[in-house]
Amino acid sequence: MTKTSNPVSGSVSGVEHPTTRTGVSPLMQSQSLPTHNLVHMGSATAMTDCAVLRIEKKAMVDALHREHTLSDLFMAYLLGRNIRYEEDLVDQLFNSSEKRLARILLLLAHFGKEGVPETVIPKISQETLAEMIGTTRSRVSFFMNRFRKLGFIHYNGGLQVH
Repeated sequence: MTKTSNPVSGSVSGVEHPTTRTGVSPLMQSQSLPTHNLVHMGSATAMTDCAVLRIEKKAMVDALHREHTLSDLFMAYLLGRNIRYEEDLVDQLFNSSEKRLARILLLLAHFGKEGVPETVIPKISQETLAEMIGTTRSRVSFFMNRFRKLGFIHYNGGLQVH
């Protein structure tokens, strides 16, 4: 099965907290690489097609020691991921839900990345967007209507971000 995923972090109480991480490298989707933790408190929900590959810890550690290019790429990925987590935390703490929605739409459209941005976002429900930014579906609907009236988004066979 191939799907891209929307990571969800969990707590000991079993409550899930969707994260806003998008555009994750297919190589580095797992949060369980190499660690000494026996329990991993996270899961992912598929949003679009992707491939999932499980790499045993010993094999990954051996490859990181043996392949310097892989080791460099992996470190760059980990540093980038940590920066993204910090950005997500600051966004959640200091921005309104409207700004968080605008940010996640831009991230989903890959604005600011090399190459041409994808103006059409894969089909995603308002409920999922609400979970990703920490608000209600009705608030997302309100903001999406506002964005549409302002010309920031367009519905034409999919969600387009301008």
